[in-house]
Amino acid sequence: MVFMKRRSLLTGLGAGLLLSTRVRALRAAVPRDLEKNPSFKTSPFQLGVASGDPAADGLVLWTRLAPNPLEEAGGMEVLKPVLVDWEVSEDESFSKPVQSGQTLAHPELGHSVHVEVAGLKPDRPYWYRFHIAGYESPTGRGRTLPLPGAPLSRVRFAAAGCQHYEYGYYTAWRAIANEPIDFVFHYGDYIYEGPDSGDHLREIDGHKAHVLRRHVGPECYSLDEYRRRYAQYKMDPDLQAAHAATSWIVSFDDHEIDNNWAGDTDQDGTPPEIFRLRRASGLQAYYENMPLRATSIPDGGHMQLYRSFRFGDLMNMFVLDTRQYRSDQAYGDTNAAQGKDVWSPERTMMGAQQEQWLFDGLGRSDAKWNLLAHQVMLMDLVHRKSAHSELTYSMDQWSGYLYSRKRLLDFIDTHCPGNVVNVTGDAHRHFAGDLLVEPGRGKPVSVEFLATSISSGADGLGDDDHFSRIARSLNPHLKATTDRRGYVLCDVGPEVWHADLKIIDRVMVRDGALSTYASFAVERGNPGLQKA
Repeated sequence: MVFMKRRSLLTGLGAGLLLSTRVRALRAAVPRDLEKNPSFKTSPFQLGVASGDPAADGLVLWTRLAPNPLEEAGGMEVLKPVLVDWEVSEDESFSKPVQSGQTLAHPELGHSVHVEVAGLKPDRPYWYRFHIAGYESPTGRGRTLPLPGAPLSRVRFAAAGCQHYEYGYYTAWRAIANEPIDFVFHYGDYIYEGPDSGDHLREIDGHKAHVLRRHVGPECYSLDEYRRRYAQYKMDPDLQAAHAATSWIVSFDDHEIDNNWAGDTDQDGTPPEIFRLRRASGLQAYYENMPLRATSIPDGGHMQLYRSFRFGDLMNMFVLDTRQYRSDQAYGDTNAAQGKDVWSPERTMMGAQQEQWLFDGLGRSDAKWNLLAHQVMLMDLVHRKSAHSELTYSMDQWSGYLYSRKRLLDFIDTHCPGNVVNVTGDAHRHFAGDLLVEPGRGKPVSVEFLATSISSGADGLGDDDHFSRIARSLNPHLKATTDRRGYVLCDVGPEVWHADLKIIDRVMVRDGALSTYASFAVERGNPGLQKA
């Protein structure tokens, strides 16, 4: 692959920037302060590569220049824009090149790169890589979507998230990298914002343990601190392998900013106008480190993240945002009884605009299946600490927003019964269950697979712990739960949706064993889980 030299580029184009004519990118003049001859003492591709937000004619290619990722500015010695070469091929050896070009890496965006490639063929894999100053990035593989409405017999994907760096190795990401899948859905909690936990024993999801690996730095508040936290996580080779293996479709949950934040409200009572400054830093760092389109660049402290994807005639995917537009959690964000506040029509999980967007999309959908990909549990799961204690629900999940939950399930029941599947996360254990408008009454209108964590919660307690026993006894709609790490693997066909709950036996040691805890099938037109 031959690349135009930077001097020729600047002379020939003046203030214009050379870009492939089939690349959707920000059109901008070459900056006056462009660093024309960048040099590095080590490879600037320490954080790997990624692709995401696929379309039928293209996808986003990502990398971030950081020769020393944990140092200030990622170790970039000159804080100026630089040009990065990229190339796309139909084969891994790059003997069948199809596109190439150059793009700018700006210091204002942490020298991240987001190339929106267009003009590719639908429903096929492509390989990509980057070059700068004689260094070559690792090779990544992405996949374009089928044409909207095109006949499609199969879609396979993994759902995962909650990857607390301190609590375990990313063995599950290595397993996902080896799965023959079309994409990964990351439901959120890509990073955890908290400080270095130290050497002492600490409570980890109900048991005491030393943390395995330690965060660098204090709790994240500033943009630089969030950038460094992403860098620490992205240096993990198993996570890099999963990113390089296939395209990702991502969303954030709470820990990308702060635990259980809701709209303009954090958990500490910080004035909203102050919290919004922190949120803006976290959102910018998230964009910088994810393979997202320019439509998701944060603007005015908000980020456009809810969006949809069409997989031929087989599946429409709706990615929801249940953090930016939600009302504050009821009853002080505790586990509490469902009082009148959770039924208030004034309280919302998605916000009016996003909810209408979703209902419009579901109402128009003619796909065989509709996937709702979001962050927190939709099942109305009741729990109690002991046999005689009060029945309680999570106020952070949809069970704390019952009016919003009922509107959603009523719409599904009326307009698209039997073809909606929910995939969620956040709870640090696997859950699979039926969704009823009113638990214990009526028939299922949809199903939910809640993917356990990659590492958060450490090794876990299995499925015979106190929580699991009580949850199963109180919730007949709950079909499976276990406190192990792993991911959900979905195999979607025209008539049957198959899901495996994959688990890793240990994450506090390397190379834990992978197995399938439970498998379920959903028949199109017949909502409700069946053991497979």
